[in-house]
Amino acid sequence: MAEEIRFPRLGWSMEEGRFVQWLKSDGDLVREGEILFEMEGEKALQEIESVGNGILKIAADAPQPDEVVQVGRLLGYLLLPNEKVPEDGSPSQPTVLTDVQPKADEQGPQGIEPAEDSISESRVIATPRARRLAQETGVVWSELVGSGRDGRIREADVRNAAKALNVSSQGVHKDGANRFTPRRKMIAERLRMSREQTIPVTLTTQVDVSQLVAYREMQKKMQNVRVPAFTDLFAKHVAIVLARHPAMSIRWNHDHTELHDVPASEFHIGIAVDTSDGLLVPVIRDVSTKSLDEIVSQSKALIEKARSGRLTREEMSGGVLSITNLGSFGIDAFTPIINAPEIAILGLGAIRREPMFDAYGQVKAVERMVLSLTFDHAAVDGAPAAAFLKDLVSEIESVH
Repeated sequence: MAEEIRFPRLGWSMEEGRFVQWLKSDGDLVREGEILFEMEGEKALQEIESVGNGILKIAADAPQPDEVVQVGRLLGYLLLPNEKVPEDGSPSQPTVLTDVQPKADEQGPQGIEPAEDSISESRVIATPRARRLAQETGVVWSELVGSGRDGRIREADVRNAAKALNVSSQGVHKDGANRFTPRRKMIAERLRMSREQTIPVTLTTQVDVSQLVAYREMQKKMQNVRVPAFTDLFAKHVAIVLARHPAMSIRWNHDHTELHDVPASEFHIGIAVDTSDGLLVPVIRDVSTKSLDEIVSQSKALIEKARSGRLTREEMSGGVLSITNLGSFGIDAFTPIINAPEIAILGLGAIRREPMFDAYGQVKAVERMVLSLTFDHAAVDGAPAAAFLKDLVSEIESVH
């Protein structure tokens, strides 16, 4: 019997998401485990695999690319050879095929199957660069007429459309209206959930980052291709200090009813990234076991994926503590919002050059930064949080 393909739920609170595009064409032979389509839900792009074998039949009223879709909506079917789409609406059963051959008119010369990137006349195709630019500028690429081969939409097509529509990279139209995208909606829901489920308290202190500033300047002069951002440097030192403060290296479970310890080998640090659709927090894995160069490489790759809308759920999960940096905007201190189920988040402020007396009473110039640590008082008391922050300051100031 025909097997239905429906829009899946990626998280317990998800009610709708964005259908991105089909990666298979109507009439294609599909095998279990192959990628059927891309969707966006819970702030992440997700490739959806087929759970069965069959010939793809896209539903007549299937969503168009970039359309917001309700969970459970029928997208299409997997059919047996010569099988027809059900008309009575009766429940379908999974189709298990182990030896399905493509139809004769789907084969190329001498029975060779068509290439995976062959283009169906009924399907609008956009290059990855074009889709990435469309995501950044807010252009609906599926409505464009492509200038590439067989109507393929290229980056230049999206760029021209963005200029014509006067759409900025922040998704704000010339009439000043902001579009509340599914991703923006999910971000808002997670922020509200954080405020409802945590008891946030913010501690602030100052730290001398002169050595970190000097190190970055030296790396620039050496023309190092992996000059670390301050977020990268703090991620490394946060992981070191967390190992000495187990009270801060815990996470809530899914139901927010129990706390679980996280071993030092799994200290994953989240880094807040500003994107056109809002703030995303990709996670650098195993920070305590990585070199600084490895942290920088992973961080840059994650930031690029975040801003191009290509982050997966896995790349945004498992963090033990997150870091957010508003220093580049001239902000000194602020109140970061905890990225649940983590129990703490560290905010980095602007670096200010200030005078300070040394041990001999002489005045010297130092580079100072305000650190803002927000922690969940339901998970940890103020004293352990303050001890962690004090130790982090000592760790940063002892760098040579």
